[in-house]
Amino acid sequence: MRVTKTFTPVTEDRRIHVLGVPIDRVSMADCLSRIQEFVNSGFPHLIVTADASGIVQAQTDVELQQLYETADLVTPDSAGVLWAAKRQGKPLSERVSGVDIVDSVCQRSSELGWRIFFLGASPGVAEQAAERMRLKHPGCNIVGTRHGFFPPESDQVVAAEVAIAKPDVLFVGMGIPRQEKFIRSTQDIIGARAALGVGGSFDVFSGKVKRAPRSLQRLKLEWLWRLAQNPKKIDKVMLLPRFVSLVLRTKR
Repeated sequence: MRVTKTFTPVTEDRRIHVLGVPIDRVSMADCLSRIQEFVNSGFPHLIVTADASGIVQAQTDVELQQLYETADLVTPDSAGVLWAAKRQGKPLSERVSGVDIVDSVCQRSSELGWRIFFLGASPGVAEQAAERMRLKHPGCNIVGTRHGFFPPESDQVVAAEVAIAKPDVLFVGMGIPRQEKFIRSTQDIIGARAALGVGGSFDVFSGKVKRAPRSLQRLKLEWLWRLAQNPKKIDKVMLLPRFVSLVLRTKR
C-alpha cells in the first residue's frame, strides 16, 4: 500500500503547463531544497525532468502524462521548455536538468551523507560514473550501481536488489519514458526518498560521452552536440520540430 506523504505540494501559482504537462517554477536551488525535504520526510517521491521530447511523447502516452501529473516535482529540462514558458508570458528562471541535479546531489551527499544509487546505462558505465563522482566530490556516499540492460519483466527483481542498499536518492538512467515508469512501478519496493530519471547522465559522468561546451549550452545547442556525439539520438531530436509546431499552435 502506498504511503501517505507529508510534504506540501507545489501550488498552482508556482506551476505552469506546457502542452498539458505541468512544470514547476523552480530553480536549481529550489530543486535541491525540495530533494532535501523529500529525503527528510522518510517517504518515496518521484521527480521528473521535463524536456521537449518527453512532453511530445506524453501527448500520445497516457501513462507518461499521468506520471507528469502525479509526480512530486517536475523540473524544466530543455531550452524548448523555457521558450514555451516565455511565449506564454510565464518565464522560468533557469533550466534544471537531470545531469546538473546528479552533480549537485552528489555534492550534497558528501556534506550530508545521503545514500545514492546509480541504476542504468550499459554494463560498467554506472560504476565508472560513480567512481568519477566520488573523486569529484570526496565523501559522496554512492552505495550501489547497476546497469540498466534488463527487460520490464525483471523490474521487480531488480528493484528488490536495489532496495538492499537502502538508497535515499535513486538516479535511473534508462531514457524517457522507461525510467519514469520503472520508478513509479517500483518505488514502494525500493523506498528511495527521492527518485529521478536522468537519461544519459551516467554516460557523461563516466567520460563515455562529453557534455557540450559551455558556449553551446549558452546558445541552447546542447541537443546538436548530443546528436553529433551519438547519431542514434536522431529519433529523439526529430521530436523537437513536433514540439515547436504544437506550441506554436496553442494560444498564448
